[in-house]
Amino acid sequence: MAVVVVESPAKARTINKYLGDDYTVLASYGHVRDLPPKDGSVDPDAGFAMLWEVDAAGRKHLKEIADALKTDPELILATDPDREGEAISWHLTEALRDRKAIRKDTKVSRVTFNAITRSAVAEAMAAPREVDQPLVDAYLARRALDYLVGFRLSPVLWRKLPGAKSAGRVQSVCLRLIVEREMEIEAFRAREYWSVTARLATPRGAGFEARLVSLAGRKLDKFDLKDATAAEMAVQAVSSRALVVQSVESKPATRNPAPPFMTSTLQQEASRKFGMGAKVAMSAAQRLYEAGHITYMRTDGIDMAPEAVMAARDAIKDRFGAEYLPKSPRMYKNKAKNAQEAHECIRPTDMRAAPEKLRITDADQRKLYDLIWRRTLASQMEAARLERTTVEIGSADGQVGLRATGQVVTFEGFIAIYEEGRDDSVVDDDDKRLPQIAQGEAAEKQAVTPAQHFTEPPARYTEATLVKRMEELGIGRPSTYASIVTTIQDRGYVAKDKNRLIPQDKGRLVTAFLENYFRRYVDYDFTADLENDLDHVAGGDEDYKALLARFWRDFSAALADTADLRIGEVLDKINEVLAPHLFPPNPEGTDPRLCPHCGTGRLSLRTSRAGGAFIGCSNYPECRYTRPFGPPGGDDGQATGLDGKLLGQDAGDDITLRNGRFGPYVQRGEPTGDQPKPPRASLPKGWAPESIDLERALMLLALPRDVGPHPDDGEMIQAGIGRYGPYVKHGPKYANLPEVEEVFTIGMNRAVEVLAQKVTRGRATAEPLRSLGEHEGGAVTVMPGRYGPYVKWGKVNATIPKEMTPEAITFDEAVALIDARAAKGGTKKKVAAKKAPAKKAAAKKPAAKKKAEE
Repeated sequence: MAVVVVESPAKARTINKYLGDDYTVLASYGHVRDLPPKDGSVDPDAGFAMLWEVDAAGRKHLKEIADALKTDPELILATDPDREGEAISWHLTEALRDRKAIRKDTKVSRVTFNAITRSAVAEAMAAPREVDQPLVDAYLARRALDYLVGFRLSPVLWRKLPGAKSAGRVQSVCLRLIVEREMEIEAFRAREYWSVTARLATPRGAGFEARLVSLAGRKLDKFDLKDATAAEMAVQAVSSRALVVQSVESKPATRNPAPPFMTSTLQQEASRKFGMGAKVAMSAAQRLYEAGHITYMRTDGIDMAPEAVMAARDAIKDRFGAEYLPKSPRMYKNKAKNAQEAHECIRPTDMRAAPEKLRITDADQRKLYDLIWRRTLASQMEAARLERTTVEIGSADGQVGLRATGQVVTFEGFIAIYEEGRDDSVVDDDDKRLPQIAQGEAAEKQAVTPAQHFTEPPARYTEATLVKRMEELGIGRPSTYASIVTTIQDRGYVAKDKNRLIPQDKGRLVTAFLENYFRRYVDYDFTADLENDLDHVAGGDEDYKALLARFWRDFSAALADTADLRIGEVLDKINEVLAPHLFPPNPEGTDPRLCPHCGTGRLSLRTSRAGGAFIGCSNYPECRYTRPFGPPGGDDGQATGLDGKLLGQDAGDDITLRNGRFGPYVQRGEPTGDQPKPPRASLPKGWAPESIDLERALMLLALPRDVGPHPDDGEMIQAGIGRYGPYVKHGPKYANLPEVEEVFTIGMNRAVEVLAQKVTRGRATAEPLRSLGEHEGGAVTVMPGRYGPYVKWGKVNATIPKEMTPEAITFDEAVALIDARAAKGGTKKKVAAKKAPAKKAAAKKPAAKKKAEE
């Protein structure tokens, strides 16, 4: 029997069903080896030699494959059909050769399939090939580049910019996009403009709206009505004139469907429609692919196999009728920069398998499959047919002109099954439906209304719009979009709020540093051109070591140029570069860097040990004025203006309101030799600094507050405000309170009740949801947890993955999760003294996600 190796157990199970007993199908669980995270793993002085290391889990899986090859001298590598999959196959071959598991008589071949279906697998097995070395070379070049940038540039950041964590070849460019967008928003100045809308009626009483488009015989531009006075004059001009319908023009129009999904558009649409992050969307798509429901999910191709097109057309005809089919199949071509289109689009493997027929249990997978199925069928359907109507209304003297627009759908076409989402929520006036209107008839005025508007800044990126922009610029590849977006959030460079990506202080500083000292390496065109060079390597048109040598020559010189930089120099430079942003001219025309608190100090950029950035006064510690990193103004600017405000005195101590790096706080007294850190208390969320008086300050400084002795044991119950909000405390037990104000008012009965409820909830979670059986002398149970269900065996707890449900997980799956957790945590599994059951489930490990290279 031949040994077939794939990445994951789920994929192995699906393929095993198709291949039968003539093959042994094993999983490598992703990469079996990697570059160790230490300096020297890539050596530019030794021809870019790369030191690979096999971890404990990789050794175990290699042993399983090697043992199988002892009796089956044929190895078939069936990893995913992309660069990463090719790399895994190459690593497996090299590692097995190092173990002497591949002998001279061992036949090694590579097969790929775009979908895990019986026909696709059979087709692939009938057309084996060798590992694609140019594709492997492209992987090696990419891996070396990412390593050299990460492990040579990140230490520079650590030394020169306190709090910075890492830099990456692609992640830093992606971060620059987000930072630049935020600076555009902060530099934006809203501009006022007005519009005038009239509510009109036909002679038959049917109402409709029209907007003013010309005044005094001249076409109105967007900013012509600049204020309320101009708008009111326009309203009077319309109100004082009789209006007549001057023309009614109806034109047919069509709307074509969007092409089928590729990786980036799937992530974008999943974000728009479901609020799904790129990482979650790709995880769900991976499971659908491994189950054989969809084609391969990492692709920038939007074309569809001819047989799939015909199957889609048959499904459309059966479900909607022949009128919903165009005369000929639709053909699509990608317009994105650097698109390779080496793979087919993302589509269902069976066009007739509607979502309701598959009975997918996981919610994310179910939603994503429904989206893919609808988009695929829609892409091959007839265009929607519309009728767009434009009505021109005016006065007899030509002084005012209004326009009403609307449209009706005369044939829904692809809209019957799917309509693409939008990144904005703008409502198009053309979407409105108009009543029957005839030329020459009067338009009765029911109301004429002015409306004030302001121009809006560009929107912050969502994960969807960021991926779209990266794709347009040619930055990254389908396999890396999700990991890049996740990495910059994990590093603390970017935060996500209401699905929008907001750069943090660390991210802004890192971007400013890199733009000044490593500008070329965060340049959009340079990054895209490097991706293009890597594609040339993958095509066999360029030697990967020559590419690395060319990159390293310039990059190492840039590193050397920063060797003697001092932190003070770096901050001065960032101050200079960001001065227009941090210290914009003020309306009074005074020096924007003059401290508003002491009037003599100079404002400049400062960094904290924690990595945060803020603007501080040069007269510190005499002057403690600070404000957040960024331009002055807004609520934060107002709060910092109160810094040092004297609220009153208590017991001879000054009680002051301060503003620090972590927000506003109140303080008792001043630092002294005996008390270098005077009592302080942060303002709770929702408490405005300007609302703080002496009484409220003393309430905060008195926390934690004694509520009284607990009736059971006499130990004191306390109420306070901690890292996670307001709480009550009894010994080591904490219970959250819903409101901050309750900290100051809660009595004994209420405190005991809240603590008892917390204990009851804690006890409830100790009961297992299910008992699965005995494993090596210990019970395997399914438990509920604060962060989701998990399986428990002795002292080993393993989280149940999202794609599994606690109700459906099997004993074997649970044991595989436990083994994986034990291996990852370095836990030695101890066998109980009593004899284990005779029949023991084979230990497996869950699928390891492919390592993100960028």
